[in-house]
Amino acid sequence: MKRFVFQLLALVGVVNVNAQNDGLDSLLSLELQDVQVVSTRASKKTPMAYTNMDKEVLRAVNFGQDVPYLLSLTPSITMTSDAGNGIGYTSLRVRGTDPSRINITANGIPMNDAESAQLYWVNMGDFASSVQSMQIQRGVGTSTNGAGAFGATLNMQTENIGVEPYLGLDFSGGSYYSHKETVRFGTGLLNGHWGIQGRLSNIGSKGYLDRASTKLNSYLIQGGYFSDNTVVKLITWNGVEETYHAWNYTSKYEQSLYGRTYNSCGVMGFDDNDNPTGYYDNQTDNYHQQNYQLILNQRISQLLNLNAALHYTRGDGYYEQYKRKRYLYKYGLSDNGIDRGNLIEQKKMANDFYGAVASLVYNDRKGVEAAFGGGWNKYDGDHFGNVVGVPNYEYYRNNAKKTDFNIYAKANYEFLHGLSAFIDLQYRCINYKMEDPADEYGHNCVLLSDGTLKYGIGYIIDEKFNFFNPKFGLNYDITPNHRLYASYAIAHKEPTRNDYEDNVGTEMKAERLNDFEAGYKFQSEHFSAGANLYWMSYKDQFVLTGELNNIGEAIAKNVGKSYRLGVELEAAWQPVDWLRWDANATWSRNRAKDWTVTDNDGDTHNLGDTPLSFSPDLILNNILTFNYKGLKASIQSQYISDQYLTNTGFKEMECQDAWSNGNTTYEALLLKSHFNTNIDLSYNIALKPLGIKDATIGVTLYNIFSAKYDNNGWAAPQFVKDANGGVKAVNEWGLRDMDAAGFAPSAPFNVMAHLSVNF
Repeated sequence: MKRFVFQLLALVGVVNVNAQNDGLDSLLSLELQDVQVVSTRASKKTPMAYTNMDKEVLRAVNFGQDVPYLLSLTPSITMTSDAGNGIGYTSLRVRGTDPSRINITANGIPMNDAESAQLYWVNMGDFASSVQSMQIQRGVGTSTNGAGAFGATLNMQTENIGVEPYLGLDFSGGSYYSHKETVRFGTGLLNGHWGIQGRLSNIGSKGYLDRASTKLNSYLIQGGYFSDNTVVKLITWNGVEETYHAWNYTSKYEQSLYGRTYNSCGVMGFDDNDNPTGYYDNQTDNYHQQNYQLILNQRISQLLNLNAALHYTRGDGYYEQYKRKRYLYKYGLSDNGIDRGNLIEQKKMANDFYGAVASLVYNDRKGVEAAFGGGWNKYDGDHFGNVVGVPNYEYYRNNAKKTDFNIYAKANYEFLHGLSAFIDLQYRCINYKMEDPADEYGHNCVLLSDGTLKYGIGYIIDEKFNFFNPKFGLNYDITPNHRLYASYAIAHKEPTRNDYEDNVGTEMKAERLNDFEAGYKFQSEHFSAGANLYWMSYKDQFVLTGELNNIGEAIAKNVGKSYRLGVELEAAWQPVDWLRWDANATWSRNRAKDWTVTDNDGDTHNLGDTPLSFSPDLILNNILTFNYKGLKASIQSQYISDQYLTNTGFKEMECQDAWSNGNTTYEALLLKSHFNTNIDLSYNIALKPLGIKDATIGVTLYNIFSAKYDNNGWAAPQFVKDANGGVKAVNEWGLRDMDAAGFAPSAPFNVMAHLSVNF
């Protein structure tokens, strides 16, 4: 495939002189390409909170970090980074909700993994370099395809195939051996009707944490046919990733012994002084994901547009990890429960995801906009595990199948001058079948007389969900400068594979969300401001408990009732062309009602209303940008308040600093508040005499004050009765917070230089 890409690059140089319009309206061509996301996006009259980012804004911050980092300064967002520097495994939280509750699409096609409901950005290396625009809708948002939206919807549109040919080169390099190389190209229109566009990327980093390395190779190629009323595009992209594990996180006690960058993943043993004796080299996660999209955009009339798409994604991968002193019977390698040994396990998966989406969009340009659409998608995935060094041996294998069908109709009608009503009705049907969600020996199989295991004895989980998700709202354009809106939406979401696996024996319930939003926006030539109030009331919400399962993923469980209440403020001031100030803030209150814990005696305690985990009360973002005659300087700062690691409301747990006769210590159960500042400097210059359209050179200084903060963590304290008959959090597993809490440190001051050249 790489050879094919380089052939296309050579083609760019050949066809530059042959590109022509031949009667095709280029603006019409670009407008038709935008049709593919219109039905799932919010517009100026949609009574919901959203933020748009076009490709120029994305390109100005895209130096190798994953998409969550690029969105981190938009309202109500926190992001995580296992490696500590935004490259590798990262995730996005919006209004405190975790990534599995954020719906993500590309060209209206679902991107979330069907089982985990997450998008793993390492499988989408440098995807931002191929994006035309992004829209993030906070709250339920408008109806879309794929996973249910419980915190936000992120809608991405890949780049339009342009009319003019081009070639672009992007380079970045900096701290922790981080680097990014991207080649971008486009043929422009050939014979007035055809075009090819693409990208080839390589991203790598050793990470801030020890051995937290990342290698990402990817490409995207799209070809299109254009006529006056028709656009057909075939898009394919892939991602190949290799990341060294950094998902265990480490306790503050371990960090005091081995340093802040200590990574416990891959440790093969300890000496008599408790120092690590070595690390397993291939403690890595490896995955290859290949995506295909065939998209038709058809203008039926001046009022009516059709969008239809077929898609297919193939994923194959595994992760390998060294396991010390494991009970061998758990792998089927021993007949008794005593034998232990060191071994290397490989957990693998292979899956297919395919389907179709379509929408019909009507706009009379006189106050009536409507869309009717939906999609059908199917997932078929195998999970299986091997022990390295034991030939032709699997200790587990299971299959999962999931179908997801949805249909929606939405309309916006201006029934009085400036006053419009919005209605959006969606029906969604899911069927989820799993042979067994466990990845352990002896599950979903029978032992045959010859001693081999026969897998696939039946689907022990076969769940069906039927959801009706209505949304209503009003938008009032009081004047061209002033706007008011309000909406009410209901959303539902099914449990994920991890929810089933981590809560075996517990009845899984679908989540329900009632989302109230109301806002005001002001827009003038030099100043804009807005406020959005939200009340998100949940029933049976899955919330993160703070614990991790045996493969390092966060555990969630149903909460009876909970809510998120907040206000989002935004403002932008541009007094002159060369100076702009942007700021946004979110204040919120996030609570679980009647949260209970069980103490070590087996007694249950009701803690009342407690803060939801990973949900800060306050987020502040500030961006000051200076842009004059090609010189651009930007100061970006962010404040995030404390985040609880559990839903108990306990800020600390009682511990001991030695096994016997130790002192009592109190260790944090918080991600403590932090303030972080970045500075970006760049200079753009035209070099047409050299055959270069323009070049931009710059440097970004991250965390200039070297704030030492943690971007993620976990906690699993025990609970005992206190002297007053209540309950307190303690650690009885290890010294201080060891084995009861872990933290993911963010990198201190670091640098990334960047160069972009366009031909």
